[in-house]
Amino acid sequence: MALILSFISFFWGCAGSPMAASPDDEAAVAAATALAVMDGAQGGGGPSAAVSPVNATNSSAATLSDPSTTPSVSSSVQPGWTRNPYTAYDRNIYFAATGHGKNRREAERAAFAALTASFGQSIQADFNIMSTYTEAVSRGVVQVSQNAAVQEAIKTSVALDALIGAEIGDVWDGGKNIVYAAAIMNKAKTAILYADMIRSNQQTITNLITMSNAEKNSLDGYSRYQLAAVIADATRAYANILSLTGNTAGIEPGSLKNGDDYRLLAVTITKTIPITVIVTNDRSDRIRSAFVSVFGAIGFRSGGNNSRYVLKVTVNLSEAVFPDKTFKHAQYEIDANLTDTTDGTVLLPFNINGREGHANLPEAEKRAVAAAEKKIKDNYGQLLFAYLSALLPK
Repeated sequence: MALILSFISFFWGCAGSPMAASPDDEAAVAAATALAVMDGAQGGGGPSAAVSPVNATNSSAATLSDPSTTPSVSSSVQPGWTRNPYTAYDRNIYFAATGHGKNRREAERAAFAALTASFGQSIQADFNIMSTYTEAVSRGVVQVSQNAAVQEAIKTSVALDALIGAEIGDVWDGGKNIVYAAAIMNKAKTAILYADMIRSNQQTITNLITMSNAEKNSLDGYSRYQLAAVIADATRAYANILSLTGNTAGIEPGSLKNGDDYRLLAVTITKTIPITVIVTNDRSDRIRSAFVSVFGAIGFRSGGNNSRYVLKVTVNLSEAVFPDKTFKHAQYEIDANLTDTTDGTVLLPFNINGREGHANLPEAEKRAVAAAEKKIKDNYGQLLFAYLSALLPK
């Protein structure tokens, strides 16, 4: 679930139309949109991009060096690929797009964004999921193929903030603070990488959801299904790209499950996991209700006399005395421990404190309780989410 994730998955559609350098061109708008999506996930500026229809090549491109070492060429004559990458890259062999910016980094980012845009809006919209998946792989949360080429492609995609298999083919420095870059994906290489990755992902999903009922109906089981959902979304997205290469390697994209299939099962699991919330020194049951609402937002129900999971909460509310007698102050401190009763382990400790003031103490106490409620709803949900994500198999 970190990657509940949603991590914790993914993209794709169909080809674009011939490129134009004008920012008003629909393809350029699509590329700008893709770049904005990338910025939303990673942060960054906004270089310009121009897109060509999906497919591409230069006979020399098949032996291009690692994109990080692609030389930047400076010449007074602007290469034709800066306007249309398919003048240099055979569209039967490559997917290609170009972008430009004030420097090489911006130009490359713009080119990668344009390449993403060339596959269609669905891929742009799923870029965050794709980024989550590749991050999960790079951190070892998701295990992929033992194929070194696949591992390296994923590692490179994370470093470059680009689609798996994408690389920089050419860079041209036009001077006057404008640099052009061409982003490419070799179709044959992409087909091999994605087919291998899809099969590996399918096996990973099988491993995640294969467990006993006792394991399944637990917080760990819930997290496993959430991660399976993210991987499934990614896998379908990669299958869409695979189908565009012209070689699906025997994989039927339409037969792959989507993430919602596993999310529904995760929701079913939450209904089998009641979490008892016990609060000491609560006033009007407000603190307990705040915690219950957090669990309920995820899908867990509260109550039960023999729950495996129990949240034990202690509330301390007292007057805080200050030299200034104009206002009365009430301070609060709340300690909460989510415990697994099977072995007494404290799974998730939580503590908040603060104080509120008013002209009289009863009103100050009301404000203190209200402030504590808000902190619980704002902070405990995020902490619980992070904890469930940390349960994902490494």
